[in-house]
Amino acid sequence: MPEARPLEEALAEARRKYRNWGRWGPEDVFGTLNFIDAAKREQAAGLARHGRAFALALEFNRDGPRSGDRGRGNHIHTMLDTGEPTPQGFSDAEGMLFMPLRASTHWDGLGHIADRDMAWNGRPRAKVITGAGDVVTGVERQAAAFVSRGVLLDVGRELADGELPDGFAITEEHLRATIAAQGTTVGRGDIVLIRTGQLTRCRGSGTWDGYSHGPAPGLSFATLGWLHDTEIAAVASDTCGLEVRPHEFDEPCFAPLHQIAIPNMGLSIGEMFDTDALARDCAADGVYEFLLVAAGLPITGGVGAPVNPVAVK
Repeated sequence: MPEARPLEEALAEARRKYRNWGRWGPEDVFGTLNFIDAAKREQAAGLARHGRAFALALEFNRDGPRSGDRGRGNHIHTMLDTGEPTPQGFSDAEGMLFMPLRASTHWDGLGHIADRDMAWNGRPRAKVITGAGDVVTGVERQAAAFVSRGVLLDVGRELADGELPDGFAITEEHLRATIAAQGTTVGRGDIVLIRTGQLTRCRGSGTWDGYSHGPAPGLSFATLGWLHDTEIAAVASDTCGLEVRPHEFDEPCFAPLHQIAIPNMGLSIGEMFDTDALARDCAADGVYEFLLVAAGLPITGGVGAPVNPVAVK
């Protein structure tokens, strides 16, 4: 259902309630990743009890999730040298990868979104984003930060027998119900992974049509309070955008949850995480927490960080 109140009223209220500017000092470049401390990482390390590892990244290739528009949003991998052998039989192959930073599994950088021309922590966007990239909060600065207790919330499984329909808005009540059904907890410093099942559906259909910009299940704008109050460090999902599409306002808008979460709250958002194999394992043993190591590539000035997150149980 669309929000009953006007968009600008909802955005203004969310800024007032959930803005974290100055919370960690004027020079901060981590945002809610500050909730992860040494004790949290020590706790997370103890969750790797059995040595089962799950890679959560989609493959980086030409036929990836940004397919459409002749695939120009996907990765282009080309070989520079196929490794013709020398007389003694030595071969040395070399390739090159060209890709948009957010073409597949990635973290949005803190400079990726601005709100009314203001970036994270109250900085003018023009002083953060230049021709050299994000010169203040580039993703290279958070390269070691994404290590914590991971929690999978398999909302698709709990609410819809595996797959939420496109356009389904996940509310705070849905999140709490999933947590209760799974017998897990969510709290300060956790990295929360939300499985909607949309990726499963796309994989089964053999096409990415609509995945990037079409209707999608995702978080309701109203979950911003839960995201803020739980003090989680980051949140990611199996969709291309995290929040529900179409958006919940009658007025034209684009990614209103992002508009508050990233530049105002300082919350790191991950997209296109492949949680299917992990979800099957969690359902099998009833354990939905794990060590999550999800460091993005330290691309200087990057406004997005390609990543191969690994969950270890």
